[in-house]
Amino acid sequence: MADTTVPQSPITASPDVKHIEPSERPGAIGRRDFLLIATGAFAAVGVAGMLWPFIDQMNPDASALALASIDVDISTVEPGQALTIMWRGMPVFIRHRTEAEVAAAREVPVEELGDPLARNANLDPEAPATDENRAAADRPEWLIQVGVCTHLGCVPLGQQGDFGGWFCPCHGSHYDTAGRIRRGPAPQNLPIPPLAFISDTNIRIG
Repeated sequence: MADTTVPQSPITASPDVKHIEPSERPGAIGRRDFLLIATGAFAAVGVAGMLWPFIDQMNPDASALALASIDVDISTVEPGQALTIMWRGMPVFIRHRTEAEVAAAREVPVEELGDPLARNANLDPEAPATDENRAAADRPEWLIQVGVCTHLGCVPLGQQGDFGGWFCPCHGSHYDTAGRIRRGPAPQNLPIPPLAFISDTNIRIG
């Protein structure tokens, strides 16, 4: 009996059709790509883990945070005397001014000052540099300011200079009895830190 089965022809693609591997399809990620991405991710995590101790050590410790504010007893500071304390690693000048020192500071027009701004953290940043805006609120005899020259960061000498206030011998900046720059290269008045009287004889700075 003759074989009547029709021979099957193999199915072949057209010669102009390009065969695309699974990894070449748009959006597909091959095994090699996956391994590269995974290796990079693990490396990034490892580097972050190594760097964290160095980053963490730059954060302030408990003792530094405790110095964010400091209470100072000023009961022994007589008129004409000054006290220097350390706050946040910076000297702070606390001066009990005499009536003559206050009067001398108040006679100076703001227009004659090298820096017309009060630089008082307790007031509006645009407050003018009058003596009233530089002194402690409601206590004009007390002047509390950061003792760092605004030129190059030196520590000025108190009760010295051409204006009876502070003098920086490093480059010759003179500050008056309100801590305002009057002569020399310093561009700004000595800054007034955040402060408040918590009693008649105690100041909280910070």
